[in-house]
Amino acid sequence: MNFKKFVCLVTLSIGLTVTAYAQTPGTTTPAPADTIWRKGGFFSVNFSQVSFSNWAAGGENSVSLNALSSLFANYKKGRMAWDNNVDLAYGLLKQGDAELRKNEDKIDLTTKFGYDATKKARWYYTVLFNFKSQFASGYTYTDTNKVEISKFAAPAYTLLAIGIDFKPKDYFSAFLSPITMKNTIVADKTLSDAGAYGVDSGKTVRSEMGAYFNMKFQKEIMTNVGLMTKVDLFSNYQENPQNVDVNWEFLITMKVNKYISASLSTQLIYDDNTPVTVYEGTGKDKHVVAVGPRTQFKQVFGVGFSYKFAGYGMSGKN
Repeated sequence: MNFKKFVCLVTLSIGLTVTAYAQTPGTTTPAPADTIWRKGGFFSVNFSQVSFSNWAAGGENSVSLNALSSLFANYKKGRMAWDNNVDLAYGLLKQGDAELRKNEDKIDLTTKFGYDATKKARWYYTVLFNFKSQFASGYTYTDTNKVEISKFAAPAYTLLAIGIDFKPKDYFSAFLSPITMKNTIVADKTLSDAGAYGVDSGKTVRSEMGAYFNMKFQKEIMTNVGLMTKVDLFSNYQENPQNVDVNWEFLITMKVNKYISASLSTQLIYDDNTPVTVYEGTGKDKHVVAVGPRTQFKQVFGVGFSYKFAGYGMSGKN
């Protein structure tokens, strides 16, 4: 992603966050002063099904099931703060006569330890660790076969960063690190031999040193409507620092009643070291037209069962 697109993305994400902040009605009751741990989260399962019988316009039967969970456990005592978050997702799709395929797969774990630098609970000296991967294998499909292109820990991404965390409210943080180690792991011989995900052929790890920025906003912006948006930016000091890696996630949750909700999530990714294969045509005419880094985008909309654990950000506290 070039620098102009990067600036536009950051401006848009910050503007969205500021707008949501300005539209937040009322105030919330702060947690008791003696609270050390604050825990919570939510879990949702969304199901969709389409069936045709003698349908003149055509179409294929399909069934999909998606599960999403987000949990946190945050510790605060004195000048110390320790925040832990894990986001998990998995989904399956059965369409027509095709075999069962996954359409969602995510593991995202973050732990962040900070020490209050000003005694005002706003600026923290912070160490952050993040791990990203997926549960199951992913494939590209043709009419005759399928090719495995990912699996657990292939790829996986780890990030260790030291910097300053600005936390003016429980539901907003902005972390900046000038000292960050990012590792791309491909723990599969076939994929590593092929040099997948930017790892040198035959190796399992690619290490990069650079700068890292993380911003997160999670709050109830109106009654029964929650907004979560977070942005991760990384620039490699030694190789094309102007080509910033981007991971921007956006989630809106809307509660219908205690157990029924709707959600809309999007994710935008750009990694200069991850080539994306672009195809044209279908069936036997399907062929590769380009291979290289590209902006990746995913959008998921679901309606189904949900359950909120005590303390989740819908209350406006996270």
